[in-house]
Amino acid sequence: MEHQRVIATGIIMGESARWHGGRFWFADWKKHLIYAVDLDGTEHQRFSVPSYPVTFDWLPDGELIVVSGSAGELLTLTPAGDFAHFASLSDLSDTPWNEVATCGATAYVNCVGHAYPGPAQVSGLIARVTADGGATVVAERLAFPNGMVVIDDGGTLVVAESNAGCLTAFDIEPDGSLARRRVWAAVRGSAPDGICVGNGGIWYADVPNQCCVLVAQGGEVLRTIEMGQGCFSCAVGGEGSDTLLVMAADWPAAMDPGALATGRAVAVRLGRDRG
Repeated sequence: MEHQRVIATGIIMGESARWHGGRFWFADWKKHLIYAVDLDGTEHQRFSVPSYPVTFDWLPDGELIVVSGSAGELLTLTPAGDFAHFASLSDLSDTPWNEVATCGATAYVNCVGHAYPGPAQVSGLIARVTADGGATVVAERLAFPNGMVVIDDGGTLVVAESNAGCLTAFDIEPDGSLARRRVWAAVRGSAPDGICVGNGGIWYADVPNQCCVLVAQGGEVLRTIEMGQGCFSCAVGGEGSDTLLVMAADWPAAMDPGALATGRAVAVRLGRDRG
């Protein structure tokens, strides 16, 4: 079994794992907070976000942009350390906005497309947000879109469809639109949530199956890491990119009002030749 080390506790619902600037970033959706910590758990920064889902990414100049999901708004972190309006998303859908991934100066933000919790629907969408704050829908009919990542040197956007058990890819066109939708990898019985690039494939966190999985294009499972809790998001980081950083918590208890803080941030040593 891989060496697993807990680096943060006291989290209600941890999500949005990111490795950036030599630090591990994550969000606690229930507390509406974003944290930046070292791999030993030392906290360096925290930011309060108005509403959840809370996801974030960086523009090429280092600007942090944040989804305030229930508010249907994309925010930007100001030099003063507070948030300012960047783009409105609620006109495109009044259901919760979820993940964000940047490609150059363009941000892609996805939306569940229906009330959650509630009956599953194939009604999710992806919006493109330009540098001037303009937002347009560029993909529709997604089965609960979740984690997203840009691969192929900016040529491809991959989104996890949690209710379809697959990772779906789009070509990113020169104008920022999305084209040639296809299944990048399908894994029967999976429910992929947060995703990140790994050596030879893409890691996805799986809540009901309580694991993180490295899958190759086409669907071959390269590696599975059992966590014993629902896994919501993951990121590869550390020196030599040899660590998988996982946000895990008891499920479905983490969604309950007054949920206990069972969430953990866990560092899993991979070894430089394994993912």
